[in-house]
Amino acid sequence: MAKVAFLGLGVMGYPMAGHLARAGHDVTVYNRTGEKAERWLEAYEDASGELFAAPTPAGAAADADIVFACVGADKDVEEVCTGPEGAFDAMKKGAVFVDHTTASADLARRMAAEAEKRGLGFIDAPVSGGQAGAENGVLTIMCGGDAAAYAKAEPVMAAYARMCRLLGASGAGQLAKMVNQVCIAGIVQGLSEALHLAMSAGLDAKAVVDVISKGAAQSWQMENRAPTMIDGKFDFGFAVDWMRKDLGIVLEEAKRLGISLPVTALVDQFYGDVQAMGGKRQDTSSLIRRFRG
Repeated sequence: MAKVAFLGLGVMGYPMAGHLARAGHDVTVYNRTGEKAERWLEAYEDASGELFAAPTPAGAAADADIVFACVGADKDVEEVCTGPEGAFDAMKKGAVFVDHTTASADLARRMAAEAEKRGLGFIDAPVSGGQAGAENGVLTIMCGGDAAAYAKAEPVMAAYARMCRLLGASGAGQLAKMVNQVCIAGIVQGLSEALHLAMSAGLDAKAVVDVISKGAAQSWQMENRAPTMIDGKFDFGFAVDWMRKDLGIVLEEAKRLGISLPVTALVDQFYGDVQAMGGKRQDTSSLIRRFRG
C-alpha cells in the first residue's frame, strides 16, 4: 500500500480517488472547493486506508509517494504543480506526479522537465472511459514519461484501470489521448448521420442497429449510444464542452505538426453548433441533435 494524494475531485477524480481508498492506500485529497473534499471523506469513511483532506495542493502532496491530479486544462495543471502552494515544491525527492488531466503534450513535457529539476518523476496519464469508466474502475490510461517513474505508479493506478500502458517519453500519453478523441469524434459523427438516414427512411432504427452491430459497422459508440441517441437521451457523462476543449488541443497539435485533420476540424465545428443549441453539458452523442433537433 502507498501513501498517495489526489488533486481534483470532479466527475472523474472523485471516484478515482475513491478506488484508491477502497484499495487500501492512505489518501489525502485536495479540491478547489473544500466542501467537496469533506463530502468525499464522508463517502469513503469505510475505506481501510487513512483518509485526509488538505487545503492546498502542497498540503496534500507533502510526504506522498505518488501525487495524482485530474483537473480541467493546462492552466489548472500548472497551478496545482508549480503555482503558489503547488505540489512540486512540497513533494519529497523520488516521488511521482501522475497527471490524469487531458492537456497538451507541450505542457506534459514542460511539467516533466520541472519535476526532473526537483528530483521528481512525472507521468502524463490521460484517461478514456468517461464518468462510467471512472465509477466502475475500468478506465484506459495512456501514459508518457520515464519507465522507472511509471513502474512506481502503474500498480497503484490498477485500482481504477482496465488497461494502462507506457507509450513513450513525456507527452506520449497526451498524444495518444488526442488520437483517441479523433477516433471518437469521427465515429460519433458517422453514427449520427447513419441514424438520421435510418429514421428519415422510416426504418426501425433500433432494429437496424441490432443487425449491423453484429457486422463490420460495430463500435462501442454504436452498442452503447445508438439506442439512447434514437431516444434523444444525452446525459451519459462526457460533455460537449469537454470534447471541444480536447479537439482544440488536437487541432493545435496538428497545426504544430503541419498536418491536416479535416474531418476532426469539421466535427469540432458541429459540436459548436450543439453548444449553440444549448447542449454544452450534454454528452458527446448529442451530435445527432444537429439532424434531429
